[in-house]
Amino acid sequence: MKIEVIYPEICNLYGDLMNAEYLARSCGAELVNTGLKEKPRFLSEEIPLVFMGTTTERGQELARDAFAPWLDGLKQRTQAGGLTLLTGNALELFGEYVQEDGNRIPMLGLFPIHAERRMMARYNSLYLGKYGEMDIVGFKSQFSHSYGDNGEGLFTTTRGAGLNPDVKAEGLRWNNLMATYLVGPLTIVNPPFAKELLRLMGVEEPHLEFEEAAMDAYRTRVEEFSDPNRGFTYH
Repeated sequence: MKIEVIYPEICNLYGDLMNAEYLARSCGAELVNTGLKEKPRFLSEEIPLVFMGTTTERGQELARDAFAPWLDGLKQRTQAGGLTLLTGNALELFGEYVQEDGNRIPMLGLFPIHAERRMMARYNSLYLGKYGEMDIVGFKSQFSHSYGDNGEGLFTTTRGAGLNPDVKAEGLRWNNLMATYLVGPLTIVNPPFAKELLRLMGVEEPHLEFEEAAMDAYRTRVEEFSDPNRGFTYH
């Protein structure tokens, strides 16, 4: 079993790479890294999970140009039910464009959304939401929000911002392609969601590394983030 990490040399902010690392350690999968100048393995191999994390604004353009030749392959993979996880601003790569002041930066156009970037107004926030009946906790740190049709999204927001502060639907989902603005160790801080990803990867009875400690921390964080007296946004 393999987990493919796309462009780890640039898509590596906020510790996002540990999402793939944790899943690999929990199921004994092999991590394979695909660089900017390489053809993705998922085009020719059986890859249960493809992962891409957060990058810089310049990194977005590098990743866009590198991935553009393989977009049709990702579409085919997604139509066939292949599992893909995108975190942070990797989500924006698959929208139509990023707007910054008067500059419109084209993106890959897989989803009918666009991002609006304000470099002088970073949005930092905790996040509490739902994946079905499952609580999801996490963190956001971003210069942009996205707008357009993201359907039901990936998560339903309880506290914090969705795809943008005006909507409850957070992230994007098309079959098993999942994208969220949440950054950092999403799988580590949400062990039930991590186990769901392992099930979608084909692991019949998933067990997580340090599962008991992870669940204790998760339950504490859900309780803390649910406290109405807890501040949520910060600078």
